[in-house]
Amino acid sequence: MERRFAQIDVFTDRALRGNPLAVVVDGEGLSDAEMARFANWTNLSETTFLLPPTDPAADYRVRIFTTTGELPFAGHPTIGSCRAWLDHGGVPARADRVVQECGIGLVELRRDDGLAFAAPDLLRSGAIDDDLAARIEQTIGVAFVEAVWADNGPGWIAVELADADAVLALRPDFSRFPDLKLGVVGGHPAGGPADVEVRAFYPGVAGHAEDPVTGSLNAALAVWLMGRDPSLRSYVARQGTVLGRDGRVRLDRDATGTIWVGGDTVTVVRGAVDVA
Repeated sequence: MERRFAQIDVFTDRALRGNPLAVVVDGEGLSDAEMARFANWTNLSETTFLLPPTDPAADYRVRIFTTTGELPFAGHPTIGSCRAWLDHGGVPARADRVVQECGIGLVELRRDDGLAFAAPDLLRSGAIDDDLAARIEQTIGVAFVEAVWADNGPGWIAVELADADAVLALRPDFSRFPDLKLGVVGGHPAGGPADVEVRAFYPGVAGHAEDPVTGSLNAALAVWLMGRDPSLRSYVARQGTVLGRDGRVRLDRDATGTIWVGGDTVTVVRGAVDVA
């Protein structure tokens, strides 16, 4: 059976510069095993399947798969899935908002300059202990400004370096710390390509991998950075530079205190797939 399909480049306004997402628009009727098999075959960091909602407050439901398992939530799959749903005729109940149902419940997306999702609260925050700090410093090979827990689900530890150049020069060695999920941030000078440079490292199938542009990490970083500095209302993060990408994530805090994580999308592939 053919099903509508799209491959979306997320957090970029230029094709092939962001983080790709495979979206099976017609996911209804597929088994867990069929979804998992197709996601493994695409070999992308995430593949999603759009379904009718089970919660009456939601506009649609999404299931998010990596090559090895299912996730309850992820950032770039949320934005990319919403883009595909809208492009294939989805009409939200509210003109300015889209409500997604996923493994963690309901996630609200804002429709204005691109799409943006509301950053979830941190599950774990605060300073890391001295032993962990020493191990991280050994792993990255440079001294850091600050390191904290910034876990909104995946288990991120956030590390701030002296500046963006230090972030770009980083060549971490995870051989002695194979389970570390590390997000690194450093500031660009005024007039630079963005306000901050971000990199994300996580355990992969064959050692550690670097993610091109990471919604969950940028959400966690924004919660940390804006909580630390109440005057910080908005900024733009660049990510993926070392990988030959040019992702941009827009972070802003509204009058209610909600932090929005947003960016542009480009649909690169449109068509149909025979999943099952």
